[in-house]
Formats: sequence, C-alpha cells, structure tokens
Amino acid sequence: MKTVRDIGLLFDRKIFQLLRNPVWLVVGFSAPILYLALFTPLLKGVAHLSTSTVLALFLPGILSLLAFSSGVSAGFSTIFELQGGVIERLRVTPASRFAILTGPILASTLMMFVFDAVLVAIGYAFGFPVHWGGLAILAVMLGLLMIVTSAFSVATALLTREISGFAALINGINLPILLLAGVLLPISIGPTWMRVLAHFNPLYYLVVASRVLASGTLTGTAVWQGAAVLVPLCALVLLWATTVVRKAVS
Repeated sequence: MKTVRDIGLLFDRKIFQLLRNPVWLVVGFSAPILYLALFTPLLKGVAHLSTSTVLALFLPGILSLLAFSSGVSAGFSTIFELQGGVIERLRVTPASRFAILTGPILASTLMMFVFDAVLVAIGYAFGFPVHWGGLAILAVMLGLLMIVTSAFSVATALLTREISGFAALINGINLPILLLAGVLLPISIGPTWMRVLAHFNPLYYLVVASRVLASGTLTGTAVWQGAAVLVPLCALVLLWATTVVRKAVS
C-alpha cells in the first residue's frame, strides 16, 4: 500500500507541474495536429487516396509517434531535477524508488492519452473510421510503449547526468527508430534491407499493430506480435530503470 500511495503522490506532483506549464501543453497539442494538417494533404496528392483512407493509414502512426516522442523526452525533466537538487532531496525521503520512477511516468502517460483523444476526435471529424474496441486495445499498447520509452529515458538521464550527453544520445537513436518503424509511411514500401532492420525495432511492431487495430481487427497476427514484444520489454526496462533509480537516489 505504501508504494501505491507514493506513486499517487508523485503522480499528482507531476500532473500539477504539467498543468502549470501552458507552453508544454500548447506544444504537445500543436505538434501532432501539425503532422495531420501538413502530411495528410501530401499523402493524398502522392497516393491519390481519399481523406478517410489516408487518415486510416496515417493517424495510427501519429499516435505511435506521440507515445514514443513523449516517452523519450522524459529524461530532460530528470536532468533538470538533477541540476535543481530535486534528486538530492528525494534521497532523504522514504518514498519507494519504484514510485519515484513510475509516478511521473503515469502522469505523462495520462496527458498523452488526452492528446490522443484530441487527435482521434479531429481525425473523426475528417472521416477517420473509429472502431472503439480496436482503439481500446491500442490505448493499452500505446501506454506500454510510453512506459518503456519513459523509463529508458529517465534511466539514461540518470546515467549521463548532463544535458549535452543525454540529448546527443536521444537524438542519435530517435531518427533511425522513427524511420525504421514506418510511422509516416508503411515500411512495406521500402527496400528489403529496411524491412529486415525494422523487425529489430520495437516501435515497428506497435505501428503495424496500431494500423490493424484502428481498422477494427482485434486479433490479427500484428496485434499478437506487438503484445509479445511490448509486454516483456516493458517488464525488463522497468526492472533495469528501477535499479538505476535506486542507485541514483540511494
């Protein structure tokens, strides 16, 4: 019960931090909306497809992109807290080290779901087909990816301990992961070597599963593959990240 209470307290603290920063909220809402506004017409012009067909292909990828981008940016807050002495103060508290890691992550995940709901609502207004069962399962998988990337980002920030090294590492892995996931366009249209490399990318499995789930198919092969990759990966990354937090805050 103590761990649950600690998670709740740190969850509330992070939520209040996010709500007190309107710039973060504006950027968080505007970035995915700009993707929809600017890329959807381009895809329509290139593929000569209807708006609803393009959105059915493109919007699930943007939801996956939002989960990944929100997660990998979590470490920047950790760096700022290190520099501001917050981590030092946490060392003298009896708070669970697992709660120190997961409380803020769950708060950021909640905010991500708010952004996702806005995107789906905008897409629906322009013809995106909504299948509630598929979206519910997709939400679980998006949450798993958010936890994986956030925990990895926080642990990496605690290991690097300074902004330039952390930013270089995150920016270095960000682009290849996104390109090899087929976020903006299906990886199936790429060359063979790219399709092979994509299978070593966890984000690829989520993107493929997201498009299947958004179409209303709940038990396709891509869905089971996505779950088989994300569930154990989430457990492993959380275990590693908790160990890193425990050492950093001990």
